[in-house]
Amino acid sequence: MDVENLTSEEAKSEHDRLAKEIKAHDVAYYSKDAPVVSDAEYDRLRQKLLALEVRFPELITPDSPSQSVGVMPAKGFGKVRHKIPMLSLDNAFSNDELREFEGRIRRFLGLDAREDVAFFAEPKIDGLSASLRYENGIFVKGATRGDGQEGEDITGNLRGVTDLPLELSGDQAPVPDIFEIRGEVYMSKSDFLALNAAQSENGGKIFANPRNAAAGSLRQLDYAITKSRNLRFFAYAWGEVSAVPGKTQSEVLAAFKEWGFSVNPLSRVCVNMEEAIDAYRKIEELRATLDYDIDGVVFKVNRLEWQDRLGFVSRSPRWAIAHKFPAEQATTIIEDIEIQVGRTGALTPVARLRPVTVGGVVVSNATLHNEDEIRRKDVRIGDTVVIQRAGDVIPQVVEVVLDKRPEDSVAYEFPTTCPICGSHAVKEINENTGKEDAVRRCTGGLICRAQAVERLKHFVSRNALDIEGLGAKLVETFYEDGLIRSPADIFTLEKRDSADGNLTRIKNREGFGEKATRNLFDAIDERRQITLDRFIYALGIRHIGQGNARLLARNYLSFASLRERLSETGEAAGDAYSDLLHIDGIGAAVADAVTEFFQEERNQEMLDDLLGEIAVTDFEAPLQDSVVAGKTVVFTGTLELMTRQEMKAKAEGLGAKVSGSISAKTDYLVAGANAGSKLKKAKELGVTVLNEQEWLDLIKA
Repeated sequence: MDVENLTSEEAKSEHDRLAKEIKAHDVAYYSKDAPVVSDAEYDRLRQKLLALEVRFPELITPDSPSQSVGVMPAKGFGKVRHKIPMLSLDNAFSNDELREFEGRIRRFLGLDAREDVAFFAEPKIDGLSASLRYENGIFVKGATRGDGQEGEDITGNLRGVTDLPLELSGDQAPVPDIFEIRGEVYMSKSDFLALNAAQSENGGKIFANPRNAAAGSLRQLDYAITKSRNLRFFAYAWGEVSAVPGKTQSEVLAAFKEWGFSVNPLSRVCVNMEEAIDAYRKIEELRATLDYDIDGVVFKVNRLEWQDRLGFVSRSPRWAIAHKFPAEQATTIIEDIEIQVGRTGALTPVARLRPVTVGGVVVSNATLHNEDEIRRKDVRIGDTVVIQRAGDVIPQVVEVVLDKRPEDSVAYEFPTTCPICGSHAVKEINENTGKEDAVRRCTGGLICRAQAVERLKHFVSRNALDIEGLGAKLVETFYEDGLIRSPADIFTLEKRDSADGNLTRIKNREGFGEKATRNLFDAIDERRQITLDRFIYALGIRHIGQGNARLLARNYLSFASLRERLSETGEAAGDAYSDLLHIDGIGAAVADAVTEFFQEERNQEMLDDLLGEIAVTDFEAPLQDSVVAGKTVVFTGTLELMTRQEMKAKAEGLGAKVSGSISAKTDYLVAGANAGSKLKKAKELGVTVLNEQEWLDLIKA
């Protein structure tokens, strides 16, 4: 596009097209957490639009993408009006553009050429911007950026962010009465990998990168899901304040750190622009080694007095700029497509690549996600493809280079049988939506070696049995050698190893010996007693993560009770299923998976063998002096004295069972404003109804 040669009509037509496309991408990125183009492509579209507006200023309108930030907040959350707008940043794409940025600052401030402009350099975190309001040091409200003027109220979910302090204190830097901390909520790369692995196993949504995962997790309507995602927060700016604890950007961030916030350790003061450019280079070199995503470096004038004088333009501050990293992509050839089978039978396609370096990392595999993704991109063996490290972590196939496709190329046929055991591989129908799942699953169950091995790995994993020394590699080896084929085999391993006539003792294996073998057996023995919630999670039931395992433990209290209730048949089975659905947080998919597990005869045999070797301790008894211990409570309506999440957490902490629906077994209904059908049903069933204050008085909160 040669802007100089366009007529006014041609420029307007091109501007309209670009504006429409950019707005569509904004919705995909900010509202749906599902961008359809790379950051680099999005930036190119904006640069084209800005070039048109420079040449034809009459094209600038209030609703132009150049005059706005993000999009209006989604409808799932309440709205929060930012008293100080949360603006975006201008971008620089070269060192010369950074030097021009410094030149504009000098001209605006009328600085002498001999006076240095110090910059505060910090990595640009690829996450979700958030603003946190503290009053008298207490966290009272949190919001997303939204369109810069109005965001989404995510106060409750922000309370679950791992390193976000709920109360501030400081000796060197006293906390002002009012202070809005701003920063980025993000997910570490390691947590992202673990989340996607779990999502893939359970047929859930696969996130493209940590940024999307963090945004999707923070916008969950279920607080428990958000909290389980291990989100983190870097503080780097502020909004409305009653006082500023410093005269420079670096001094304020030092106060943030004293108050308990995480401040990025790579942030530093640069005495001039040349030092700032050097800081960019050094941070870029460290990029691949970090456990979080960054997509550039932000430079801010360090002196706050100068920031105030420089002020803002329509959508960004004059005193800050982001130098973006170039997109990290490479081209290579798909040499094969292999199918991996997970512990829930999910068939996951993986592209085996001709090794290529992407962003300083040699990549030889890339995820293809599922059968539908292969079909949508028409990926074939032998194709030349563009590879991108999604979020600079998971290599993925961006697109096929069609003009390099071999003439004898044929479409890839996804297998309809399990490559491991030969059982049928099917797509299940979601009973709620009536749609076919994206994931195809092996129906072989326990006879499928891949599922058996993966389930054993899960059984001994850190959040399950956590048997030290018995890692994934050793599980695979012991399975192949016939030493461990079921969970119970783990606990009979020592007895079988020391049996008379055993010529293949573990101590004689490579890498073992007397001491290592003894350590392994001791570690196994230490796990012969396990808590109920860990044991439920270790069983690897589909849809049962740590959160749901705790829910089941809290409501059934003992494994014997859980097993007996859910193993029932006939009319009793219907009652047991209904009770399961009444647990707040348990839906039909989870209830189906749990009941199917306990109705399966082979699973019952496995449990009999396992429980002959280990003891499962009952869920920790509720507080003895709590009047609601063991009682079932339902919350409904709009709660005002505490958030619903706080009410539920308080009740559960006192030993109460929180349910999502009213039944004859409900002891209390706590009704807020605008209570509807649940209140009516509670009165019909004679359930005790309390308002918020009566409930708090009852539990003496």
